[in-house]
Amino acid sequence: MEQNKKTVEPDNTAVRVALWRAMHVQTDSAPYIIEDEVGLKLIAPDSEWRQRPDMSPDFTKRLRASIVARARFIEDVVIEQHEHGIDQYVILGAGLDTFAQRRPEIASQLQLFEIDQPDTQAWKQQRLTELGFGVPKWLHFVAVNFEVSSWWEQLIKAGFDTSKPAVVACTGVSLYLTKDAVFATLRQIATLAPGSKLAMTFYLPLDLQDEEDKPLQLIAEKGARAAGTPFISFFTPEDMLALAREAGFKAVEIVSTANLAKRYFADRTDNLTPASGEEFLVATT
Repeated sequence: MEQNKKTVEPDNTAVRVALWRAMHVQTDSAPYIIEDEVGLKLIAPDSEWRQRPDMSPDFTKRLRASIVARARFIEDVVIEQHEHGIDQYVILGAGLDTFAQRRPEIASQLQLFEIDQPDTQAWKQQRLTELGFGVPKWLHFVAVNFEVSSWWEQLIKAGFDTSKPAVVACTGVSLYLTKDAVFATLRQIATLAPGSKLAMTFYLPLDLQDEEDKPLQLIAEKGARAAGTPFISFFTPEDMLALAREAGFKAVEIVSTANLAKRYFADRTDNLTPASGEEFLVATT
């Protein structure tokens, strides 16, 4: 019974990120970088959720901006690659991603594979059913206990076609992995069919972050350690590019915070801009 109870608990980090996406719509000014309140519906928190310390609109403003920017960037990459003929989309560490529910007109033309821990996935599928979203045949939940099984093997078992290119998104994951595990992940993705595209976030060392972001980063690191999920790996852009090249990718580039700010926040008048810690590796096989 205790185990059954455990399967209905989503990952805390996934919940926080989903609530920040909803807060963007509820507290920031239009135009919105991305409109996503589906995660809020899934979580259905109590009426006091916005009073949580980690939901403070002012204190978390830059982190919230980072979260919606990375979600929008991934969505743009997926749509662009689909227009180029790619019809497989893999989300490695999917959490409470809502692309399938928000953009079914595009997602239904893909084979979409969400990879994450069994507990979060069981909870999410249950909530999707309860809310009437359901789980369409093109949406594949790939439950993986990363400590004991291979996400690659489970992905193939779920019907992934290794002979066809894919888009792979991996956000908010590398921070919790060893550098060896990050390299192993890159090396595996680099074996995908030619033309596949990876968009993966990584975190900069503290000394490369803006001064105003450092206090919040230190608080986040302390909280992560206390929760038993410490931050492990940080990379300079040069180190990440070198790692991706060594893993076997044909083309690699960094999409920086400044790139995202220019792309999505340039004309805003509310001073909403993303924090400096997280950047993207974009790589092509």
